[in-house]
Amino acid sequence: MIWVAVIGCAVGCYLLKLAGLSVPPRVLQRPVVERVADLLPVALLAALIGVQVLASPGSHGQHLTLDARLAGLAVAVVALLLRAPFLVVVVVAAATAAVIRLL
Repeated sequence: MIWVAVIGCAVGCYLLKLAGLSVPPRVLQRPVVERVADLLPVALLAALIGVQVLASPGSHGQHLTLDARLAGLAVAVVALLLRAPFLVVVVVAAATAAVIRLL
């Protein structure tokens, strides 16, 4: 049963990608479409980060959790505001989360 779901999702993803490639170029060159296409990945990535940082599984489904991951994210935001290189941001955020978990 799981393989049917995996194959169904793979076919769905392929068809979605194929639908995106079949959009005429004149539609993609509209300013609104270009702006949405520029901002959509940022919004999706922010949503994924929010879910990974703030949600944790519990016995009654997912619930809000404030732990070391949130501190790591906060430190990463500060490092990004200070225009630190990406590798430094990742290392500082991971180290912050690790130190808080050790405490």
